[in-house]
Amino acid sequence: MEKTLAYLREILSNYIEYHDDTPRRIYQKLLNKPYQSEGEFVRDLSQKEAAFLDRILPREIRYAMDERDLERVYQLNEVYELLI
Repeated sequence: MEKTLAYLREILSNYIEYHDDTPRRIYQKLLNKPYQSEGEFVRDLSQKEAAFLDRILPREIRYAMDERDLERVYQLNEVYELLI
């Protein structure tokens, strides 16, 4: 799987137990579908799924910046830019 989507899958695993089924559905898509690009993945999201990612990604990007994990910042930002 593409590195960007692997980072996204990793952060979604932190949301599965504490939210409705939206993060679980997104996580399952990442596990079960062979996306060729971030764009293909984003086009496959429902409005509710896209809104959820739009809400959590800025926080996750800030956290990665605080941790000085520039690779993670870059990868997560790739998805976030496609959402907006």
